[in-house]
Amino acid sequence: MRTAPTILHLDMDAFYASAEQAAKPSLRGKAVVVGGLGPRGVVATASYEARRLGVHSAMPTAQARRLAPNAAYLVPRFSLYRTVSDQVMELLGRLSPLVEPLSLDEAFVDLEAGGTAHDSASARATGEGLRVAIRAVTGLSGSVGLAGSKMLAKIASEQAKPDGLVLIEPGTERELLAPLSVRILPGVGPATGDHLRRAGMTTVHDLAEAGEAELVRLVGKAHGHGLFRMALGLDDRPVVAERDAKSVSVEDTFDVDLHDRVRVRAEVERLAVRCVERLRAADRSGRTVVLKVRRYDFSTLTRSETLRGPTDDPTVVREAAGRLLESVDTTGGVRLLGVGVTGLADYTQEDLFAQAAEARELAQRALEHHAPTAEGGAEEAVPEPEADSAEQLAARRWPAGHDAHHEEHGHGWVQGSGIGRVTVRFEEPWSAPGRVLTFRIDDPLLRPADPLPLVRETPDYSSWPASLPKSRSSGAVSSEGGESSP
Repeated sequence: MRTAPTILHLDMDAFYASAEQAAKPSLRGKAVVVGGLGPRGVVATASYEARRLGVHSAMPTAQARRLAPNAAYLVPRFSLYRTVSDQVMELLGRLSPLVEPLSLDEAFVDLEAGGTAHDSASARATGEGLRVAIRAVTGLSGSVGLAGSKMLAKIASEQAKPDGLVLIEPGTERELLAPLSVRILPGVGPATGDHLRRAGMTTVHDLAEAGEAELVRLVGKAHGHGLFRMALGLDDRPVVAERDAKSVSVEDTFDVDLHDRVRVRAEVERLAVRCVERLRAADRSGRTVVLKVRRYDFSTLTRSETLRGPTDDPTVVREAAGRLLESVDTTGGVRLLGVGVTGLADYTQEDLFAQAAEARELAQRALEHHAPTAEGGAEEAVPEPEADSAEQLAARRWPAGHDAHHEEHGHGWVQGSGIGRVTVRFEEPWSAPGRVLTFRIDDPLLRPADPLPLVRETPDYSSWPASLPKSRSSGAVSSEGGESSP
């Protein structure tokens, strides 16, 4: 534990939904839900306006629609979120060499290691300056927690939401933690929380009073020891700059179970290519290909194949995933498919062409093995893949919330599509709310577009944090924190 609050935790506020509101003037101040929009879709993020109606992340989209029928439901635009995340992480990197990203919108920063804070006053000034910089560069808000440990810094940022800053002075940890729910502590999920509640422990104070021996008896040695230390506010975990990914994977949940084996194979190959794209974007290669199949009855099967060496060749990964699929029974239907690569490395072996050729040779041998002989009669008919409806094709080309550009009307975003039509609202992040027009889905003047930046002119922060702002602009939320995040 440190004697100064020099560990900072940043958590962007309702990140995906806030980015969509910043990009779409007509949605500002309104309920916005970002996630999967199909019958099996799940909410990724909800704006604070939607949260007040009971919508929260990980909720089925169908349930969210019942709670907030008038909200805007949008498909995620990860290219935009990654761009904004890169801008935020670049600012954090200016504060310290020790930045530990947890996700696109969340990170720990060791301010002491960067020399940007050494006591409460300098830590608060740095945190305030960071919030000003993030607002100026991205147009979005983030909540900041400052404390002497990672656990407390994260708790502080939760208390600061939305758009606030909370600093926990070293020495006040136990007093602050005592009345809080046990669920505030890392590792205490619904099951552990319920187990502790049945034992009469609902607050952090109850855990501290129970003692280490009782907690070990209730939840086991390893968990009980750590839980007792956390209840006392003790956390010595360092900020780790490099959090090495162990795997890269992609998966899709289908609105309707897939029954056609040819269609399943095609989806696996498509996912394999997407997986390799992510692998290459991270400048990595991998040795083990993993296939995930969730069937109609929710049973989940995984199969893996370890290659001779690490690869980032889409042909190798695609064909390995196809071989793995052959060992899976998809009778009855498939609701989810996933392809991943593990055993990551920073290099790719030089014999990839030989590896790919070997994979193709194995596939050809399997094909020859199953081919009919000359006297074997008629060849077995191969079923045609299930055809997508016009509405499914339109939804793929024009996802709700994604960008579009019309040669006459300019830049806009898709409000929805159906019955051969797509509706677009024409507005930009810095414009007034725009007008809505409807077109045929194959209109030659209309095309999908890339997201626009959220800020028209990004300010120059090349000298930051040397020129660290000491206070927020007028009209901002109090630096002592905002309302609690729902």
